[in-house]
Amino acid sequence: MSLILSIDVGTTSLKGALFDLCGKMLCVRVHEYQLEKPSPDLVELDPEVYWLAAKTVIAQMLAQTEVAPELITAVGVTSQGETLIVLDKQGRPLRKAIVWLDNRAKKEAVAIEEKFGQDVGYQITGQQDIVPCWPAAKILWLREHEPAVFKKAAKFLMVEDYLIYQLTGCFATDHAMNPSTLYYDLRQGCWWESMLDFIGISSQQLPKLLDSGTCAGTVTAEIGLSKNTVVTVSPIDQIAGAVGAGNIASGMITETTGSALAICATVERPIYDSQKRVGLYRHAIPGLYVLLPWIPTAGMVLRWFRDEFGDGMDYAQLVQSAEEIAPGSEGLIVLPHFCGMVCPQVNAQAKGVFAGISLLHRKAHFVRAILEAVAFSLRDNIQMLKDMDIDCQKIVSLGGAARSDLWLQIKADVMQQSIETMDCEETTCLGVAVLAAVGCGLHANVQDAVKAMVKQAMAIDPNTKNQEVYDTAFKAYQAQNKTQNG
Repeated sequence: MSLILSIDVGTTSLKGALFDLCGKMLCVRVHEYQLEKPSPDLVELDPEVYWLAAKTVIAQMLAQTEVAPELITAVGVTSQGETLIVLDKQGRPLRKAIVWLDNRAKKEAVAIEEKFGQDVGYQITGQQDIVPCWPAAKILWLREHEPAVFKKAAKFLMVEDYLIYQLTGCFATDHAMNPSTLYYDLRQGCWWESMLDFIGISSQQLPKLLDSGTCAGTVTAEIGLSKNTVVTVSPIDQIAGAVGAGNIASGMITETTGSALAICATVERPIYDSQKRVGLYRHAIPGLYVLLPWIPTAGMVLRWFRDEFGDGMDYAQLVQSAEEIAPGSEGLIVLPHFCGMVCPQVNAQAKGVFAGISLLHRKAHFVRAILEAVAFSLRDNIQMLKDMDIDCQKIVSLGGAARSDLWLQIKADVMQQSIETMDCEETTCLGVAVLAAVGCGLHANVQDAVKAMVKQAMAIDPNTKNQEVYDTAFKAYQAQNKTQNG
């Protein structure tokens, strides 16, 4: 028997899961951590926190399952994108990780845009806008503001790369982890030398680029695993999740509603939007690409409402209260842009809005309106994809929101399209396991691995009785967006 251990490093927690070759999840563990926010634009974390979280989760899974370490054939690792970790020649962090949410490099982003322009940046990297969170801007900021750190820097890594180094002693990364660094050439599949020259680093300071699922090395760390266990690279977490849902060909859309809303549409060639509304990424399968529209705040808005106005109610209680409210929330419209807009309009200054409030609206109305707002954002972005002639026949819902029957029904009703869910809720970890299994030769290819390991749970059909009310509410949502975006 061969098992695959998956590690998924999120923004505020690290998750580990253990799978067999049929996709059965034997164990899942989560370790949370707190980000450091010394000022509004600064978001950091000691890299050791990520490694400690990984060691803790691995130890907990080994203890819980009591499986022999020799049975774990591979460890696959994925993570959030854009978080930058800087190491010296001895492989030690020179400073705290600059987390993807960090916005300090505003001037540096402007300097990059002035040098290359949005059009060139979009064509080469697939990123439709040049913003401070991209690692290229962060590295330029380090050169300007922390020259001592910059001078000593031997390696610039993403979080996935750092954990792979800690596990194996090797510097390796996934092609599909790096488009949003802004120094990866998407179509050529290599580092963008002109950008490296501009920010002042060389390709020798970056990890080796590998295809998804490729072995980066074997475990050398003393963490209870066999030294014969291989460690494999994975794409960025959203694309790993798409693989875990079987999104490996055109025609299928996966949407993940967690803190943010992210949509993955697999395409068979590089597709660029003339209006620059959506980013283009590399798929885990070489030769395929992913259009990835997203909005920064989705489930995060519900969390904000719970924390500020929930009066001790948890998510389940809030959502249950919303079941009593009629579709359309009796005219209450929410714009969920609490941290600006990215897709389908780019507006960093966009704000959250509650519109149409009257004396008849109660707390439960606000909860339902938030759920509906995320569904409207989903419809807005999928309509954008359809306008680009992208095939959107099938929609699969992932993330924490996929556990809510009400939220799934609202999405189906707003879209007037069936929404499918997966048997395994930890689809990102499952996608990592799929790719690792292929990389180790335990399955012949990704298609065979998906067939063996990925299983659908159910489909939620739309209620046609709600179509008219949601069409009207969606038009009101779009009108509010238009007002905010001028």
